[in-house]
Amino acid sequence: QAQLVESGGGSVQAGGSLTLACAASGVIRSTYCTGWFRQAPGKEREAVARVGSEGSIRYDEFVKGRFTISKDNAKNTLYLQMNSLKPEDTAIYYCAADPLCRISFDQWLYWGQGTQVNVSS
Repeated sequence: QAQLVESGGGSVQAGGSLTLACAASGVIRSTYCTGWFRQAPGKEREAVARVGSEGSIRYDEFVKGRFTISKDNAKNTLYLQMNSLKPEDTAIYYCAADPLCRISFDQWLYWGQGTQVNVSS
């Protein structure tokens, strides 16, 4: 059984930093596409950063230069280093994985339970 467990969320002031971690277990392989997504209250879930099956990285425009996604295949863990946080980054952050790297991330197969990030001004 596949499982993704996020950690590292919390509350921080604007300009601060947080590092999220997502530990994968079960059938999730290092070749799967993985990524971080977030959902703010009253908004749709959006992509933050993704790692392709071959290791390519894609960031959404609103986090470029501030967030860094990385993987430790030995630990089967995905990270999201978030710097220069803004109040608009407040959301529940989810990690997800998909063996087929579907274009529509809403169709990705495996999702974590989410971790809350609150950024105050």
